[in-house]
Amino acid sequence: MTITIKTKDMDFYLDDLRERRGIAEGTAKDADKQHAKGRLTARERIDILFDPGTFDEIDSLVLPRAEAYLGGKASRYGDGVVTGFGLINGRHVGVASQDASVMGGSLGEMHANKIVKVMRMSLQYGCPFIALNDSGGARIQEGVDSLGGYARIFDANCEASGVIPQLSVIMGPSAGGAVYSPALTDFVFMTQNSYMFITGPDVVRSVMQEDISQEELGGGQMHSQESGVCHFLTGDDRDCLTKVRALLSYLPSNNQEDPPYVRPVDDPARRNPELEQVVPTDPYKPYDVRQVITSLVDDGRFFEVHQLWAENMVVGFARLNGWVVGIVANQPMVLAGCIDIKASIKAAHFIRICDAYNVPIITLQDVPGFLPGKDQEYGGIIRNGARMIYAYSEATVPKLMVILRKSYGGAYCVMSSKGLRGDLLYAWPNAEIAVMGAEGAVNILFRSELKSADDPNARRQELVEDYERKFNNPYVAASRGLIDEVIEPRDTRRTLIRGLELTLSKRERHVPRKHGISPA
Repeated sequence: MTITIKTKDMDFYLDDLRERRGIAEGTAKDADKQHAKGRLTARERIDILFDPGTFDEIDSLVLPRAEAYLGGKASRYGDGVVTGFGLINGRHVGVASQDASVMGGSLGEMHANKIVKVMRMSLQYGCPFIALNDSGGARIQEGVDSLGGYARIFDANCEASGVIPQLSVIMGPSAGGAVYSPALTDFVFMTQNSYMFITGPDVVRSVMQEDISQEELGGGQMHSQESGVCHFLTGDDRDCLTKVRALLSYLPSNNQEDPPYVRPVDDPARRNPELEQVVPTDPYKPYDVRQVITSLVDDGRFFEVHQLWAENMVVGFARLNGWVVGIVANQPMVLAGCIDIKASIKAAHFIRICDAYNVPIITLQDVPGFLPGKDQEYGGIIRNGARMIYAYSEATVPKLMVILRKSYGGAYCVMSSKGLRGDLLYAWPNAEIAVMGAEGAVNILFRSELKSADDPNARRQELVEDYERKFNNPYVAASRGLIDEVIEPRDTRRTLIRGLELTLSKRERHVPRKHGISPA
């Protein structure tokens, strides 16, 4: 007897594949649930993030291994996370976008394996990695396998640190151990209706007897203004993903490449006479340093980082004659531009990112010193201030600095000074460079003389003027070679561009070691 086996045609196999893919993509009902929360689906986010038609998914047919523990619920292909590669501004980028419609986006073993796989592929191929987080946390049904998955993700974050840009985008809940992966990445974005916390409001209420809302405990506003965990607070999902694309335009694909050069339209020889009005010569009058920055950089475009946290320090990316630069600037509008604990941490983190990804650093200095006070001393201003010293000293990228007005005491030392191997240092003619301001110095140095003077106020004024003439000006530093040139404010842009293009070929190496030990 002959048995005839009916051969299935290609349409059968194609239909089967399409059906499986349809299951992985979810239903309109799933999308409606996300939209009701003011959020997009995992795949809608990917469509906005990447250049149209460039995303290629991998591992779309993965299923959870612990299916027996899912309480009889039907599994869905993909296990709650969409992974793959696409193009952003024409460059390859890896992504893991959590799908909240699959068991709340909770992380299980295979879910974690998918994320780690695309992270390690991104590292191997030298392209940035973006995590779009929207998850209820560890998948309880999978127990320790879920916890082990988080640990593998953390390890992959650490391995890729400083090698490829890593961005975390919080677009829903991120709770418990899940928050540590974003904390290990270079930049964290949050939408207004997202939140992240180690322990939820219910636990805080039971332990602390404190009535606290979800937003107060871990909302984007709190993490942007108070904790500093969030670098960019955005509106909705679309606004957030647009800003992610913008940030990547300033970063290289990996640490072996230079940041993207953009042919400039702005004149590199453009002068800035308005700066002579923006910055008051009176050292006690405040001004917004952002006006100085936007005047100097190409087309006035400044992409600020950590805008709402430690506002006495301004950091962010811009371009000078098409070249990407990182800006670090004191902000006289807040705390007179003094450096405190938060400002030290903010600047140090940004400087190290710039150095890791070959971004030259431009420092605009107007600083009366470190913020005094018991809270700062008890909080560890010494060790935290030392982070800035370490970051500037460690950085091997070009380091240019301009003293706009005040440069006093230890703050002068820590902000890209010659002693920390600053490359080219400039000062405006009104700059005050000294251990402290003239009035403070005179009160200490001539205390006895002032007490015995017939007219202490008149004598104090004479001594202040004499101190400023002899010490508190840029020419003393210039005479010692501690600054390279005194420049007119209106020439700052073209001076920085010439200095930058001179130093782009810089090559500097540290002594061999396993790694340095940054202050804790």
